[in-house]
Amino acid sequence: MQLALVLAFVAVVAAAPPDDNFTRYKHINFNEVVGNKDLLKPYVDCFVGTGTCTVEASEIKVKIAHAVQESCGRCSEKQKDLVSKMMNAMKTEFPEEWAKMDKIYNPDGKFGTSVNEFMQKYGH
Repeated sequence: MQLALVLAFVAVVAAAPPDDNFTRYKHINFNEVVGNKDLLKPYVDCFVGTGTCTVEASEIKVKIAHAVQESCGRCSEKQKDLVSKMMNAMKTEFPEEWAKMDKIYNPDGKFGTSVNEFMQKYGH
């Protein structure tokens, strides 16, 4: 039953049109989050499954999965920018958690090149 609810949530998020304005995130300064390890850590813990997830972190987590597996093909340009900044900050500041996340979302290693290209293109 829980799996069905999770799959239904993922389907709704994936089918939703991109939110270019990020109006529901306007209270979060993501540049501040990625620039501060203490603010970034709860997001990182959510992404690797070792901590609780806020609504925002849960939605970003879904986008990270899309970024790894599909180069964020269903993301708006602003979402691509945000997700790649989060991923770059995580890779730099939390390399052990980054390795865990890579095993979760890229267990075969087949997305490594496309992930790096995505992060270089959008994460600045």
